[in-house]
Amino acid sequence: MIYSGQAITVKATDDGIAELCFDLQGDSVNKFNALTVNELQEAAAAIAADTSLNGVIVTSGKPVFIVGADITEFAAQFGGSEAEIAEKILRINFDVFNVFEDLPVPTVAAINGIALGGGFEMGLVCDYRVMSETARIGLPETKLGIIPGYGGTTRLPRLIGADNAIEWIASGKEQKAEQALHFGAVDAVVSPELLRDAAVSLLQQCIDGKLDYQAKRREKQAPLKLNEIEATMVFETAKAFVASKAGPHYPAPVTAIKVMQKAAGMSRDDALHEEARGIAEMAGTLAAKNLVGLFLSDQVLSRSSKSLAKKAGKVERAAVIGAGIMGGGIAYQSALKGTPIVMKDIAQAGIDLGLAEASKLLSKRLEREQMSAAEMAGVLNKIQPSLSYDGFDNVDVVVEAVVENPKIKHDVLAETEAHIRDDAIITSNTSTISITHLAAPLKRPENFCGMHFFNPVHRMPLVEVIRGEKTGEEAVARTVAYALAMGKKPVVVNDCPGFLVNRILSPYIGAFMGLVRRGVDFTQIDRAMERFGWPMGPAYLCDVVGIDTGVHAGAVMAEGFPDRMKYDFRTCHEVMFENERFGQKNGRGYYAYEADKKGRPKKRVDEDVAALLAPVIDGNETLSDDAIVDSMMIPMCLEAVRCLEDGIAASATDIDLSLIYGLGFPPFRGGALHYIDDFGIDKFVARADELAAVVGPLKNMYLPTEKLREMAASGDAFFGHELQAGVQK
Repeated sequence: MIYSGQAITVKATDDGIAELCFDLQGDSVNKFNALTVNELQEAAAAIAADTSLNGVIVTSGKPVFIVGADITEFAAQFGGSEAEIAEKILRINFDVFNVFEDLPVPTVAAINGIALGGGFEMGLVCDYRVMSETARIGLPETKLGIIPGYGGTTRLPRLIGADNAIEWIASGKEQKAEQALHFGAVDAVVSPELLRDAAVSLLQQCIDGKLDYQAKRREKQAPLKLNEIEATMVFETAKAFVASKAGPHYPAPVTAIKVMQKAAGMSRDDALHEEARGIAEMAGTLAAKNLVGLFLSDQVLSRSSKSLAKKAGKVERAAVIGAGIMGGGIAYQSALKGTPIVMKDIAQAGIDLGLAEASKLLSKRLEREQMSAAEMAGVLNKIQPSLSYDGFDNVDVVVEAVVENPKIKHDVLAETEAHIRDDAIITSNTSTISITHLAAPLKRPENFCGMHFFNPVHRMPLVEVIRGEKTGEEAVARTVAYALAMGKKPVVVNDCPGFLVNRILSPYIGAFMGLVRRGVDFTQIDRAMERFGWPMGPAYLCDVVGIDTGVHAGAVMAEGFPDRMKYDFRTCHEVMFENERFGQKNGRGYYAYEADKKGRPKKRVDEDVAALLAPVIDGNETLSDDAIVDSMMIPMCLEAVRCLEDGIAASATDIDLSLIYGLGFPPFRGGALHYIDDFGIDKFVARADELAAVVGPLKNMYLPTEKLREMAASGDAFFGHELQAGVQK
């Protein structure tokens, strides 16, 4: 044994080959935490001191190679000034990774499972890389608001070319083995069972002089082979394109390109200094703080969901009642992820529509080569269309997805209960109707809860699992298990009008209607909120959701929260509804819609709308974009605070993740409660009071709660402000 630690061991074989194996004790995966980095430094020194060795293979003792850096340690790694952060990064690169790369013997990495971030960068310091055909590699750091820091921006461009490295790093996408081999990121791809032998064989060729590993090494350490004109064309074009795609709120991809551009003519060591400065600059950004926080929050949610799901066991078979677009989307998602499902409707037309929706979604996957025709047929075979309750005695979970009408839902739910096992769980895909109310006609209300999908089902990650007054824990656990099986992110919430997401959304839409009433152009509001980071502005959002749907939801919210969600003025929404401008569904809403070349609805300004809205406008105010943002965001954030105080969600983390996954809340802002923290609670409360004085009938939406005022006075916060923010205190 050459070296033995808690994360790394190095053993020598009889033929002078050392095997450095990553196998972090007490963890299911390998990752670069402080322990692993320190042991890699010690292991590299031990290998360098052993003159009997002829070469090194790097392997993993786990099903994955190395998943990347330990993000929970980012606060320690990225604490301090930019200069201090850069110094920490440089120490790791020069004292650890460079030392390993400069070993006096050839090195080969055997990459299995996944090798991301620091894991892939470990592979890059080796002279050669052999990859399992089932493995994936990549540098996803820009998705966290930072850039690669263990030599990724230095070595990858020299290995696969600047243009390819820019695409890999700026996108942060994982790369399959075939792509990695094609671009030259790895030197061989083999089946998993041959991986170690292939790495040893490649290393032996280096030892025997058949491969010039020193030449490969020099190529990674030398400047890029680009003249000044070529470099300018590659990097300047890429910066413009990536900046247009990423937007101003996500600076990391462009920063990564700038770092590569500055380092293009430098040696490895000088280039690493540029990389360290780049990551230090990004580590202090709001985007990095919140994106890292989002990642960690997601890990917390995932662990809690899986823990809850274990109490229920696997859902073997499901059913959805009410086909059509929504039912077809639910059936598609269930079948795609492997859970067979019965899709029931009272009319063949509904069945046909549901099957057409599932077939359309599968056809798109086929066109993108994400599945074969045989796989598509297999998924469709998992969807059993039915006009009766045949087979319902064999399902574990039923999702009711009929029209949003309490009486009809009552009838359907009671009828369904009579055709299922006593231990089967019924859920409702209602978006607004009280789960406690819907449970009234059921004989076993403990086996009933809400399961609110967001449209379109196949794209939106969130599922709200709503607990009614009589809902049992088994119902919640099994519904969570089913949501996880469908590839969704379930958040358990308590019953109230609108539940969590739609309740928080309602004041946001109310604020929009208030601004329109005051004379602010709705297109300016949309532009301001899109610049803020929303995927679409409120008017466009309402058109996509459906004005009729919004009016219905607004009535439910007005009844539930009349003090702040019932308006004593005629709203722009009501005008749209009365004039049958329902949005995209009928081609007319706040905007007019026409199909583009791909058949997708494309919005355009409709000159008729201004005349329609004129009677409900009471003012002619001119507001800046910042004032519009404050007017829109403060009521939404205050409602998020109320939901936390009312116990609708279990934590601030659950609330923020729900808004990001269910509404598209700008991820780099972290969610509504993160946004309040970043605003400064004291400043937020003061600004809310200021706006409450000028919004007239919407005043109650803008008034902070007493608990929030107490937090402002005490200097408290919803989350910590370190880089690893996101896990509830």
